[in-house]
Amino acid sequence: MVSIIMPSYNASKFIGESIESVLNQTYQDWELLITDDCSKDNSREIIESYILKDNRIKLYQLPINGGAAVARNHSINKARGKYIAFLDSDDIWSSTKLEEQIAFMQSNNLPFSFTAYDQMTEEGVVLNKIINVPKEISYHGYLKNTIIGCLTVIIDRSIVGDFEMPNIKTSQDMATWLLVLKRGFKAYGFNKNLATYRLVGNSNSAKKSKAAKDVWRVYRDIEKLSIVYSALCFCGYAFNAIKKRL
Repeated sequence: MVSIIMPSYNASKFIGESIESVLNQTYQDWELLITDDCSKDNSREIIESYILKDNRIKLYQLPINGGAAVARNHSINKARGKYIAFLDSDDIWSSTKLEEQIAFMQSNNLPFSFTAYDQMTEEGVVLNKIINVPKEISYHGYLKNTIIGCLTVIIDRSIVGDFEMPNIKTSQDMATWLLVLKRGFKAYGFNKNLATYRLVGNSNSAKKSKAAKDVWRVYRDIEKLSIVYSALCFCGYAFNAIKKRL
């Protein structure tokens, strides 16, 4: 079974499309665990309407707003699957995503995989700007190239062991992949576009500046890297971030 982890907060505009992309999967052995982080819109009503259609969808409600890491961890702790996958409430998967990626992992006995993905505007216009991925990446490689898209990740818990996302406000996914990779595993790229990431919110320039600050914070506060090594890794991160957007 694949346990799909989806946090929800005021997600009524897009969450139906995200859930539909799970329901459309050709791979059928899954559960979708949605933890709502005290939404103020009608997200819960939309989710409940899908639960009536398919009992593989589970809804949990946090008592107080805790942030994306808390919501994801709540679902992870409820997960029954051998595999853990991630999909946010505004992103979508292609219909063969699970089938192809699980086959890729099983045929190669892989602990941790990620795929290429496309991008779309907030309105859902696909940009045909595919983010391609390397064959593999290690802990030190990932420090310099944060290429792993959260919406593409699948982790085999029977190999990697249990894990949770660090409870930080931003870059929880980056910190989580580093946590897993630091155990001595590598992440393996399946370079096929199987998901679409929705660009929402602030201007691209503002988001890039914030992302850079978040990466530096992970280096120094979470990974406890020296200033010199952090600066070296940041140069690699900046180079690869520019390369990814060309």
